[in-house]
Amino acid sequence: MSSIRILALTRYGDLGPSSRLRFLQYLPYLKEQGFGIDVQPLFESAVLARRYARGSYSIKDLAVSWGRRIGSLLSRKKFDLLWIEKEALPWFPISIEQRLLSVVPYVVDLDDAIFHNYDLHRSQFVRKTLGLRTDSIMANSAMTIGGNQYLLDRASAAGARRIAMLPTVVDLSRYELRERNDGSDPVIPKIVWIGSPSTSKYLELLREPLNELAKRHAFSLRIVGGDWSVDSVPTEVVSWDLETEASDIATCDIGVMPLADSPWERGKCGYKLIQYMASGLPVVASPVGVNNQIVIPGHNGFLARDAVEWVACLERLILEPALRSSLGRAGRRRVEEHYCLQVTAPQLSRLLSEAAQRT
Repeated sequence: MSSIRILALTRYGDLGPSSRLRFLQYLPYLKEQGFGIDVQPLFESAVLARRYARGSYSIKDLAVSWGRRIGSLLSRKKFDLLWIEKEALPWFPISIEQRLLSVVPYVVDLDDAIFHNYDLHRSQFVRKTLGLRTDSIMANSAMTIGGNQYLLDRASAAGARRIAMLPTVVDLSRYELRERNDGSDPVIPKIVWIGSPSTSKYLELLREPLNELAKRHAFSLRIVGGDWSVDSVPTEVVSWDLETEASDIATCDIGVMPLADSPWERGKCGYKLIQYMASGLPVVASPVGVNNQIVIPGHNGFLARDAVEWVACLERLILEPALRSSLGRAGRRRVEEHYCLQVTAPQLSRLLSEAAQRT
């Protein structure tokens, strides 16, 4: 059993998906293994909720949040390891952050291309002064853990001493399989997308394909966590809720993940695909970044490069219930083997133990 004391410096509380999935869902397992873990979110859930409501953080919330974070870093010597989500002090000069990260080894965990906030910023001043701040943090880490190869390639190029892959995963106990329509029951298929208001912009890639499909076939659309619709398609908009997200997916038939192909999107970890597959749904996704590793075309879903391919892939799944079932079963098996907490929790435990022993 471990006796390692860890300070987990998350970006958010349980309201933030990245913190919940990359950190908080692992805590029960890690504590069972004997880790002592203190969690200090930069932005607590109440602060994040106010940001969602207002569209931005208030100056007061930022000041209080950064003040608390600096206070936590000043107590770092009480711990054997710092476990950092992305970066400890976003937008601060790297010299200050590195000083506050000295002495104690730390792990950086990345689930998106946070470095592009700086090196691709519209401001030349930001690009010049902060463009390599994430690289510096990774280079001096005991370990950098990334959710996909794009992130790890950047860590390697930055000079990170040790890198490790750990995908963003589901807890399988939350995703129960339901009986799928084999074609004997003439139920209208339902396509589902899950995300947030900020990511619903990618659904515009489906407007033309869905309009074309609606001319040929009956189907409906469920949007979870966003606000988007197509006039020609019966659409149900559902508010995201942690308690109901799994059932909101499971009661649909096809999961979709349209995505633009740009540097930021290449850093995404494909979590919604894993959710669909855990629920036994076949998937159709844009062939961007890690989607190319998660989706095995013809085995658990399809990849669609353009509007023509989106129409063809979705049409086939709408018309063939048996194919939906077989691809969905294969997707579930893929999650059971590679993309679930039950598989990755022991891996994370080992990685944190190794990092704490590095100097």
